[in-house]
This record gives sequence, C-alpha cells and structure tokens, in this order.
Amino acid sequence: MNCSIPFWNPYLETLSIEQLKVLQLKKFRRIMEWAYERSRFHRGLYDSAGIKPSDIRTLEDIRRVPKIEKSMMRDVQRKAPFPYGDSLCVPLEEVTEFRQTSGTTGQPVYQPDTWQDWEWWSECWATLLWAQGYRPIDRVFIPFGYNVFVAFWAAHYASEKIGCETVPGGILDTEARILKMKEIAATSLMATPTYVLGMADVAINKLGIDPKTNLSISKITCAGEPGALIASTKTRIQEAWGAKVFDHSGATEIGAWGFECASQSGGLHINEAMFLAEVEDIDTGEPITAPGKQGKLVITALDRIAQPCIRFDSKDIVEFADYSCDCGRTYRLLKGGVIGRADDITKVKGVLLAPSAIEDVVRSIPELGNEYEVIVEKRGDIDHISLKAEALVTSPSALKDVEARLRTELRLKTNLGYDIKLFEEGTLPRYQIKAKRFKDLRQKK
Repeated sequence: MNCSIPFWNPYLETLSIEQLKVLQLKKFRRIMEWAYERSRFHRGLYDSAGIKPSDIRTLEDIRRVPKIEKSMMRDVQRKAPFPYGDSLCVPLEEVTEFRQTSGTTGQPVYQPDTWQDWEWWSECWATLLWAQGYRPIDRVFIPFGYNVFVAFWAAHYASEKIGCETVPGGILDTEARILKMKEIAATSLMATPTYVLGMADVAINKLGIDPKTNLSISKITCAGEPGALIASTKTRIQEAWGAKVFDHSGATEIGAWGFECASQSGGLHINEAMFLAEVEDIDTGEPITAPGKQGKLVITALDRIAQPCIRFDSKDIVEFADYSCDCGRTYRLLKGGVIGRADDITKVKGVLLAPSAIEDVVRSIPELGNEYEVIVEKRGDIDHISLKAEALVTSPSALKDVEARLRTELRLKTNLGYDIKLFEEGTLPRYQIKAKRFKDLRQKK
C-alpha cells in the first residue's frame, strides 16, 4: 500500500468526465434492471410511469424515472416480507445487516444490506477517509454508542480496511472517552459537529484538559448534521481541538455519498463512481446542471442491491461549485456541502430562512457558547421567531453588547428580527448525536 498516493482508488477518482458519465449510465441501467426484475415495488412504480430499464439510453433519460422518497419507503415496509416489504430485491436469508433511519423526521425506515452491500459501504467510507488523510499509522477513536442506525458503523469497518488502528468508545461516557483518547494518544476521531464541540467543553471545563495541547488529535471527521462546512462552526472546532476538521455527508437509505478532501476547497466531492447525483429546482423540479443556483439533491446509489436507492429525493439543499478542487479528483464539488434540508428551509414573515444561516451567526460571535435554540411559532396571525443562546460573559454591559451584535448580524444574514434571550453556559440541552435546535411549531397547529 503506497500511502503517499492521495487516492484510495486512483483509477476511479481520476476518470475523465466522459468516462464517468459512461460508467454512471451503465451502472444506472444495471441497478434499475435489477430492481425492476426483483422488486414488486419498483416494477409497479416504473410500470405505472410507463418506463422500463431498456428505455434508459442516455443520462437525460434518467429524469423520466420516478423519484422515491422516505414516506414511500415507510408505506412499502408495512408489506411482506417483514420487515422490509416488497422493495427487497434479495431473499431474506441473504440479508446480513439491519439498519434503520434515526427517526428524527418520523417513523424509521428499515434498511437491509447484503454482505456485498456492506463491503460497498466500507469502500465508500474508505474512499473518503483516505481522501481526508487517514493512513495506517493513525489510531482512530470513535466516540459513538453503536445503535440500530448506521451512523459510524461503516466508518469503523472502513478505518480497519485501510489499516488504521480502530478504537471503539461506545459504552464510555464523555469524560471517559476523553481520558481514553489521552491515554492511548489517539490521532483522529469521528462524531457529529455538536458532539465534537461538546467533548471539547467537557475536556476543558470538567477535566482541565485542553484538547489542543493535552490530546494528540490531528484529524476529525464530522457527519450526521450540517456544521463542519459552516465556516464559523468549522473554525470553532478547529480552534478547540487544534485539528483539521472534515465534513462528510450520507444517509442510511443512500450511503456515504459526499466527502471533503484534504485540500479543503470549501465543498464536498460527490463520490461519482458509486453515486449519480442530480440537482433539481425546489419548486419546479427542473434539472439544475450549472453552478449558481441552489436545488434539491436527488441521488442514486449505483451498486446497492438489497434495497436499491434509485432517484431518492434526499431533501438536501445543495449547489454545484463553480470551481474545481486542486486535489486532482475529477468528481464534482458541491459548494458549501449540504446547505440545509428542504424540510427545514421555511418562510418566516415571507422571508426564506435556512437554519444553517442562524448557526453561522451564533458560532461567529466568540462571546456565545456552542448551544442555541430557535423556535418559530404563530402569535395571532403573525410569525414570531425567538432565539435562545448561552453567553460566556456575565456583566450587564457585556451581555447588552453581545445581544446587540447578535441581533444586528441576524438581521443582516437572515433579514429577520428575533426575540433574543441569553442564558448562562450549560443551560440549554446538550446532544451526542443529531441536535434539534430548530423548532417550527407552526407546522403542528
């Protein structure tokens, strides 16, 4: 294994654009035919649309294929065979891995994988870890309680696959995880941005350990929520740990499709040898192929066979970059990574609001802590938006100054006024996995 080569798979990662398109079309036709022949759900979907795998002759033809979304999968899994329903494309005895979605947006969706699928998962993660500079010399600590959702399961196996010494820290509490990383001189870790920041707070305030000087972490891979490509959040993590911070994007139903590389160009590479990514206008569904406009990501996992993910509406808001990365990969970039979710972007007082914009503002003010909470609700017929945040200063004058700056920056970045309340550090909820900081209560009325 030549550790100086920046690519896990030099052939695939440097294919020409035309070669990639040929590969993607071939793989798409193959997975669509596989699903059509083996899944009652997919066959019914495609027959209703009047389209067959043989009709797919160009990449443009793929746009005629019906999209799938999470709500459809929930309906499917109520049918036989239990618990996956008629989207399953292999006999039950070939399913070796069970996972489910985290359930943060409703009833979990069950996800079967064959052993071949699990090897595919591992290969996807190996590609991104190698791109971020992970090498056999690394001692990787994974401070995560493994559960029924996929989270860092695949990362664990990929870390082993590329030769890293891989240390699970699941059953330990936060303090014990920090002490174990110190004891064994771990060089890298993987967690959500929220938990990485929370670990730094615990290390400093409860254990008297400065991650920058008392730990050996040089690389951190974040996933599970936006943050590692939000400038102010990335800066906070890097300053707290003295380490390079990388973003990754994926989903239980889709796979590990996007990664930030060691060049840190400000975007996510799409793993285009294993996924076909399309971007559509949020309102019209028209394809977006050029940079400069945000849209919704529709993605196909080209090699996953137990429960195929074909033209899955991810609800992720993305934008193609108008520049290329200097790492040498030919995979396209998404500027700023996943900007938000279509489910989260909402109108408040007629203004489109993305929660990531609020996070960027809060995390850009050093006198504010890492945690905050946003609540949107109706008061009469008027939208009302409130923000709770933790202040790291205590004097009345300093609090007044922080509140004024926060109010001004929020107005500039989001075009909205907020009811702001500042609390002492440690008041707001803490999260180890996906944080729930944005609550739109209007949808519940």
